Amino acid sequence: MYMRTWVVGAALVALAAGLTACSGDSDARAGACADGTFSWSGVQRTQKVLKLADPITIARTTASYNAKLQVVDTVVYHQTVSPVPPGAGSTGVLDSLAGHLGVDESLGGSRGRVDSRYEGTYVEGTGLEKGAYYAWSYIDLVDADFTYTCEDGEPVKGHVRSWDEIGSDLRSCAEPAPSESGREAAARSCPTGSRAAKAA
Repeated sequence: MYMRTWVVGAALVALAAGLTACSGDSDARAGACADGTFSWSGVQRTQKVLKLADPITIARTTASYNAKLQVVDTVVYHQTVSPVPPGAGSTGVLDSLAGHLGVDESLGGSRGRVDSRYEGTYVEGTGLEKGAYYAWSYIDLVDADFTYTCEDGEPVKGHVRSWDEIGSDLRSCAEPAPSESGREAAARSCPTGSRAAKAA
């Protein structure tokens, strides 16, 4: 059985070759530290269900199925860096975090925010056998603390909230859920006792 998943974007902007930030912004030209180093701690990842389909029952083997996703999360998620270190800029901070996490995709058109409150979308499953299914979309949030250290001056400590994946999926209730958000979606859509809704 084949399930199709779309990853809409990743939000840690650009690739980082290392943990050294470079910046061409105005505060760097004014003499602020532009070649400091980042250290990271307290990295936490949390998946949230953004949209959910009504429970799906496939009566017989079918080549494909389009599930309509309804909004369940009305929160608008914003990418934030606080405070922004002079000389590094928010882009430098996000580049460094991307390198630290090994993220290899850049932000895909969300402009630093995710708002799923208004549009319903579809997710497609193909080659589906008879049985119960569930479909959902999700965001994979990342929270992390940083310290930006320059040769001269006091280190700057701050916090980042971003995300490294936004996507959607359609799965069988008879199989283990692939993720934290998948288990949450299955618990809300699958029949009681389904394998997908159980903890890993």
